[in-house]
Amino acid sequence: MELKRNHLIVGLLAAFTCVWTACKNDVANTGESILEIDDKVIVLADTFSFRSGIDSCDAIISQADSFLLGEIETDYGLLRASILTQLACPEGYEYPAGFTVDSVDSICLFMAYSSWVGDDRAPMAINAYKIDKKTFRYSGTYATDLNIDDYCTRNKSILTNRRIVVASEKMDSVSNSSGTYVPMVRMRVNDDFMRDFASIQKFESQEQFNELFNGLLIETSFGSSTVLNITDIALGVYYHFSYQKAGRDTTVSDMKAFYANSEVRTVNHLQYRDKKQWVEMLQNDSDTYNYIIAPAGVYTRMMFPMAQISEVIEQHMRIDSVWDKDLNQMQYVDKRPYVNKAQVRIPVENMTETNDRNDWLVPASYMLLIKENSMERFFKNHELPTDTCALLSELKQGTDSIGDTFYYYSYDLSDFLTNQLRHASTDSVLNMLLVPVTVQSSTTSSTTAITSVRQQQTISATKIRSAKNGLILELVYSGF
Repeated sequence: MELKRNHLIVGLLAAFTCVWTACKNDVANTGESILEIDDKVIVLADTFSFRSGIDSCDAIISQADSFLLGEIETDYGLLRASILTQLACPEGYEYPAGFTVDSVDSICLFMAYSSWVGDDRAPMAINAYKIDKKTFRYSGTYATDLNIDDYCTRNKSILTNRRIVVASEKMDSVSNSSGTYVPMVRMRVNDDFMRDFASIQKFESQEQFNELFNGLLIETSFGSSTVLNITDIALGVYYHFSYQKAGRDTTVSDMKAFYANSEVRTVNHLQYRDKKQWVEMLQNDSDTYNYIIAPAGVYTRMMFPMAQISEVIEQHMRIDSVWDKDLNQMQYVDKRPYVNKAQVRIPVENMTETNDRNDWLVPASYMLLIKENSMERFFKNHELPTDTCALLSELKQGTDSIGDTFYYYSYDLSDFLTNQLRHASTDSVLNMLLVPVTVQSSTTSSTTAITSVRQQQTISATKIRSAKNGLILELVYSGF
């Protein structure tokens, strides 16, 4: 591997204290006797080349705050997305006295969506089924390729009719508190499901409710041009009942809602058709471009030559011999290494490609550079980026010398590599993955702190320049 060096050596010497005596020999040896071994500081700059390539996994961990629903054909395969979700019960709630199954007028399934990708005028048919085999554990981890047949038989739809939806029509839209219309899909359930669900009339705990009602499977039965980004799911029970008040019959109408919220588990089932074939096609282009596709689990692996980096730095940490006054001889000194700067800039190549049906496949807003052997633990344990495991970059914008705009991700691995150098590894290559993520943060009056980093479950495609196509790792390091 080619190594280009540009050496900057800075030597700092201690202050001189000269003691004059009448003896000529003492004066001649003064320089050696006063030089301390640790006085010299080294600062160097090097550039290292590295390798990159495309990696693919079968599925990602489903931890999204919004969920995809629908089917769409892209250059990166046909994606089909379904939703399996529990519903949160109002713990401790009981329907009013006099309520019976016959008090229920209707039950409706609601879904709100914030956006969509694909053809906003193409129809899609939505159906829903009761999960009738087993349900999820709240503390469990579920992958996006779970087997739906393990949870649901799909024997009978719970809807009176499958719901035909055209994304841009927003037929059931409602106005929120700020006056903005929220696209909504409203579906009425059939009488059998209505009576079955209305028979659950006490809600002592979420665990008990999950045993009585496992949840819902929501999927599409036709349409391959649109995917909705679902943000909210709820089941609304509309009922009325009568009671005596002051000798007169009084009728009360009300609605009780059951939400798919953070108190329960919702899993996005994602399936890509012909994934192996199109991933192989992307890999054939790896010398020029690499790709990161969400939520397909297609990443780019960065392979940094740690053995070479360590060897070069170690060689330069051994300075020329100096006089050791305690040993009364010349001695080599090995400095303790610090990586002051380790910059990698990754240009994005598809930000302005908006001339075909895939113009909505934009680069990820956030990209995580993470040690490959730490990735599974990181997302399962809901960890946050650290200098020893994972580095986060937002998609950045710059302007070149002729005024053209370009986009890139940028990482400074200085603390990361310093830690790697201090903890020697037998691995000659450090494998790290570029993973698209969604980021949540909280802001106070003075700071903004990241609170959550999850694998991106919305659709994106990021095309980057490969390492062989001009990427380098720029290092500035020092020894004390």
